[in-house]
Amino acid sequence: MLDVWGFPCSTLRMLPASELWTWSDPMGEALHLLRMTGTFYFRAEFSEPWGIEIPPMPDTLWFHVVTHGSAAIVLPPTGEQDVPLAPGGLALVPHGAGHGLRSAPDAPMHSASHIPHDFLSERYAVLRHGGGGERSTMVCGAVRFDHPAARALVALLPPVIRIGATENAGAEWLSGTLGLLAAEVTQLRPGGEAVITRLSDIVVIQAIRAWIESDPAARTGWLGALQDPQIGRALTLIHRDPAREWTVAALAAETSMSRSAFAARFTELVGEAAMHYVTRWRMHTAMTWLADDTMTVGEISGRLGYRSEAAFSRAFKRVIGVAPGAARRAAISSAQVPPSAQLQTG
Repeated sequence: MLDVWGFPCSTLRMLPASELWTWSDPMGEALHLLRMTGTFYFRAEFSEPWGIEIPPMPDTLWFHVVTHGSAAIVLPPTGEQDVPLAPGGLALVPHGAGHGLRSAPDAPMHSASHIPHDFLSERYAVLRHGGGGERSTMVCGAVRFDHPAARALVALLPPVIRIGATENAGAEWLSGTLGLLAAEVTQLRPGGEAVITRLSDIVVIQAIRAWIESDPAARTGWLGALQDPQIGRALTLIHRDPAREWTVAALAAETSMSRSAFAARFTELVGEAAMHYVTRWRMHTAMTWLADDTMTVGEISGRLGYRSEAAFSRAFKRVIGVAPGAARRAAISSAQVPPSAQLQTG
């Protein structure tokens, strides 16, 4: 009997946990956890001269894709630097900073909160704005990431990532995906909203992946550590099972290194001691679960390997700076204000 790949079923076996690491891809796992929440997308129909200001939105990544015409993104903090975006180009503003979009440096700027939004659904709108001249169309969106691995990755991105349709070595994915996106924006077929939002999610992940592959900064610090065969394995094990009673010796054994060599290399690449990282990872995982509001603090402490809620609460306050209850209230309050509402209120 053959399996779906044509191999005899008798040759198949389940790999033990100790062998799974050889098949793992720590960077791939981090990208896999870039699941987006709190999303809001809009299709922009601008006519020259035009300009909009987008307010700061903490913990939010903005993306802007030009599907027709051109635009320039105005970067904080001075508001004087225009980064041009040609058709088929995209920009990511990953850290929630206020920024702007305009047709030319002398174009008047208007707050996005003062431009009427034609909502087609709760998280998808059409914005029309400008002076009636040459037209440009864009797809823009605001997304958030809940998983601590995703937040750690996004925190390392530069203030803006710009990718042109022809200047990237792997431009095929960009031109192909953006071609589909532009077709959906132009034709406005039934189900277009669903296709546009899903293609937009793909564009964001592909853009981050392109930056990781091309920018030397992505090969240092935490991202560089993920790509190291041994320290990357240790990080993957911590991410997968934060509740395990990790010690430096246990992590060293998993990576086939001596305790001292592992400790030194982990600190060198990650920028902090291994056990400090384990504790911080647990607390940021707890933050995600607190925001979900489906588990008690006691249940969270147990799931993270703490023998008492008090011990967990002390560790949480030491790392995060506030008690778990206060963190939960703040997270729930923030989640109740979606990006669409923040954009409209400014």
